[in-house]
Amino acid sequence: MRGRNLVSGFVLAAGSAAAAVAFRRRAARRRARAELYLADGSLIRLVEGQPAADGLLAHARELLAIARR
Repeated sequence: MRGRNLVSGFVLAAGSAAAAVAFRRRAARRRARAELYLADGSLIRLVEGQPAADGLLAHARELLAIARR
C-alpha cells in the first residue's frame, strides 16, 4: 500500500510540473515581443509592456500588416 501511495504522489507531482511548464510556455507565446540581434552577436529582447518596446512593436505590427497584403 505504501508503494502505491509513493507512486501516486510521484505521478501527481510530475503531472503538476508538466502542466506548469506547458502553462508558462503558452502564456509566453501570447505576449508580443521583438528580438534585436546586434552586430557583436548580442541579443536584446523587448517584451510587450516595456516602455521601449511599445513603440517598436507598433511599427512592427504595421510592417507585418503591409507585408501580408
